[in-house]
Amino acid sequence: MLSSRSREPGEQTFKSDVLASSGLDDRTTSHGYLQRAQDLMADAVGVDMTFFSTCGSSLAVKSAILAVTHGEGEILIGRDAHKSMVSALVLGGLQPRWIRPSWDNELKLAHPPTPREVEAMWEKYPDASAALIVSPTPYGTCADIEAIAKICHDRGKPLIIDEAWGAQLPFHSDTPTWAMSAGADVCVVSVHKMGTGFEQGSVFHFQGDLVDPIRLAHCADFLATTSASTLIYAAMDGWRRQMVQDGHDMIDRALALTRRVREQIEELPGLHVLEEELTSHEASKDLDIMHILVDVSGLRITGYQAHDWLRENCRHSR
Repeated sequence: MLSSRSREPGEQTFKSDVLASSGLDDRTTSHGYLQRAQDLMADAVGVDMTFFSTCGSSLAVKSAILAVTHGEGEILIGRDAHKSMVSALVLGGLQPRWIRPSWDNELKLAHPPTPREVEAMWEKYPDASAALIVSPTPYGTCADIEAIAKICHDRGKPLIIDEAWGAQLPFHSDTPTWAMSAGADVCVVSVHKMGTGFEQGSVFHFQGDLVDPIRLAHCADFLATTSASTLIYAAMDGWRRQMVQDGHDMIDRALALTRRVREQIEELPGLHVLEEELTSHEASKDLDIMHILVDVSGLRITGYQAHDWLRENCRHSR
């Protein structure tokens, strides 16, 4: 058990939380530290431009939606969208045209929409500004982004991917295809999720000529806090450096550990780790195995009951 003193953030935390204004990186006295960090991130993953957000992927998603729609009209959007997307619709006075996810009635969960569903929506709403879908889903299932991107681009329309749960994807070939490698125009990534960075740390990447990068930057600046935490900025930059130097080996070890954990859980009576049930679905192009989805129905309990029991009995400090 940690002492109360050892759980305190410590003096160094407050010394590191310097103001971004008056000399570090502001409008009048910028030394370009933030821009340099963003450029290094873009170079690390091979995109045209990267933006940092200290307001999480919620800000990134809102910025992308407002940038591609110019604050009016329609946008195609997956019905399993995060609530930040709904906020953007309200802010922009936009008309959502909901793309139905592929519903698995047996497992009671939503997979990404199929390319066929996206194409059908474009045929129905050809004047929409862009399409936005979630991939990977919280269950680890991934859309056929390459096919969906082609459908959008054939119409001269951009594709935005909410890839909040895919921070590790650009850094290892044994993970599902990264959205930008598959042709997405904007990709939103939560470093604080699979990148295990500080909460609120997110990046969004841009490439191609279907989205105005200046407008995208202005929308992000419009929505962002004017009191950004330099700790969050530094953590994202440090994560980029770690991934470039050691990311492949780290993900190698994480994948090996994931496989062992999946096997060990599968051996426990009453528990079943879902995999084939997810990848066999038409909409699931791939599966991120680091999302370990366990069926507890063999114990005759619900997932909510299992969650509550684990929280109450197995959440110990070390």
